[in-house]
Amino acid sequence: MGKRTELLICVISFITDKPQSVLIVSPQWLNPGDSVTLSCGVKESSTGWRFFWYRTVPYTAGLLSLSDTSYSVELLSGSGTSEDSYTLIPAGPSHTGGFVCRAGRGDPVYDTLYSEPQFLWSGDPQPSVSFKIRPNRTQHFTSTSPSLNCEEKRNSTGWRLKRYREKAGESECVSNWGSKAGSTCTIRSTRKKDSGVYWCESGSGEYSNAVNITVDVGTLILESLPYPITEGESMTLSCTNIYQETNPNPKVDFYKDGVLIRNDTTGDMTILAVSKSDEGSNKCKSNEGESPESWVTVRGVTLGPSTSVLVGVVVGLVVPGVLLAILLVLLCRYKKAGGSCCNRIFWPPQPQRTNLDPQQDQGSTQGQAPEAGYTRLQHGQSLSPDHCHSPLCNFTY
Repeated sequence: MGKRTELLICVISFITDKPQSVLIVSPQWLNPGDSVTLSCGVKESSTGWRFFWYRTVPYTAGLLSLSDTSYSVELLSGSGTSEDSYTLIPAGPSHTGGFVCRAGRGDPVYDTLYSEPQFLWSGDPQPSVSFKIRPNRTQHFTSTSPSLNCEEKRNSTGWRLKRYREKAGESECVSNWGSKAGSTCTIRSTRKKDSGVYWCESGSGEYSNAVNITVDVGTLILESLPYPITEGESMTLSCTNIYQETNPNPKVDFYKDGVLIRNDTTGDMTILAVSKSDEGSNKCKSNEGESPESWVTVRGVTLGPSTSVLVGVVVGLVVPGVLLAILLVLLCRYKKAGGSCCNRIFWPPQPQRTNLDPQQDQGSTQGQAPEAGYTRLQHGQSLSPDHCHSPLCNFTY
C-alpha cells in the first residue's frame, strides 16, 4: 500500500470519526410570551468546546448546508461561546421552524457534525397555509389511512408536507410512507412508527401550524381536536374503542394531568365553555385499556383591530368626561357661596306652580312663608348687591 493511499484512508477516517452534536429544544410547543432554550451537547466528548447555533432555511447552493441537503443553515447572532445553551427571547411566530447546533475547538478549529434538526412551534394564529388532517383528531389506530392536506389561505405556492419523528429526522411525503395527490398526502396504512409532528412548509421557508399525531397499537384512543381551543368555546373529548361497534365502552374514566376528573357511560366528556384551567394532558381509561395522552391547548380571546379601535374611542370619550365631572364637583365644594354657578348648574331652583286664576293663586299663597333661599321683594325695593351678581341688581320694581 502506497503512502498516498494510507494518507487518504487516514483523512477519511478523520472525517467520519467526527463527534455528533445533539440539540434539545425546550419547550417545543409555545404559548405567547414563552422563551425557548436551545441546549447543545457533544456525544462521548470532553470539555473545551465552543458552541454555534443555526436556524434552518430552504436549501440554497453556496450556503452552509446539512449533509443530506434538506436545509441550509444561518448562524444566529451571539454564537461561538463556551455556553452550551442559547435562549430565544421573545419567542414569537417568527421563531417557528428548525434549529441545529454544532461545536468546535482547537486552532485550527475542529468541528463536530451538525445536530439533527429540532423544531419549535410558536403558534402563528394566521399562517399562510393551514395543515389539516382527516379524521380531525390527533390519535389514530394502526392500519388506518388518514389524509393530510395543505390548505392555502393566501397566494403561496410550493408547499410541501413534512413530518418529523424521533430518531428518524424529518422527511417529505414520499412513497415509502405516503401517497401524494396534489396537496394531499394519504398514509396508506398507519403504523406506530408513523407517530410524529406533521406540518406544511413552503419553498421560501414559511411554516403552517403543526399537529403532533400519535398512532397507537392499543384498543383505546382519545379523540381530541388537533388545534388550540379558544376560551369560551365548547370542547368534546371522546374515548373510542377499536371494537366500538361490537363492544362499546360501558364506563369510561377521564383524566387530566393524571387526576380523575369525570366518569361517563357514553364515552364523551363535553366542556361547554373552555377556560385556561382546562389546558393540560388528557387520557381515558376503561375496562378495555388506556388511551395515550393528548395535550389540549387553550388560547385566550384576542381583540381584533376593529374591536381595539372601538374600545380606544370609548375610553377616549368616557375618561375625559369623568375627569371633568369630578373637577366640577370639587370646584363646587370649594365655592360654597349661595347663588354661585354651581348651585345653578347642579341644584337649579324649582319653578313655582302658577294657576290660571290670579285670585286662586293669591289665595293659595297667603299665609305661607317664602321658600328657603329666596327673598320676597316689595314694590319699590331693589336687591342688595350682597345677594346678587347680575347687572339687574340695581333694577327697582
